[in-house]
This record gives sequence, structure tokens and C-alpha cells, in this order.
Amino acid sequence: MDSNAILHEVQQLYNVSDRLDSLAEQLPLVSEALISISGNVRSTATLLEVLVVMKTTPLSGLDPANA
Repeated sequence: MDSNAILHEVQQLYNVSDRLDSLAEQLPLVSEALISISGNVRSTATLLEVLVVMKTTPLSGLDPANA
């Protein structure tokens, strides 16, 4: 899987998080749980995005053999 495909999945995770936030507003009985899950999904998406960027973008000024 190339990095663009992974970044597409990251966007999908952000979309899921947004939808869960929206549901939380509509369902007060489970809103706290949905907000918590939404935050976890968003954090996971962010971490995955950072990982992809770090692995695909060479660090300037560093020798990749020594990184």
C-alpha cells in the first residue's frame, strides 16, 4: 500500500470521528462514550498521518544511513 492510499484511510478515520461527534450530539444517553471513541479515532488518525509523513519525507541535513 503506498502512502497516498494510507493517507486516504487517514481521511476516512477523520470522517468517522466527525460522524461520531455528530451522533454524540443526537444521542445524549451515549454521548460521553461516543465522544471518547471519536477522540481515540482522531488520535489514531493523527498518529498514522505523522508516521506516514515521517517515513516518506527525508529529514533534511541527516544522512539516512545514520538516522
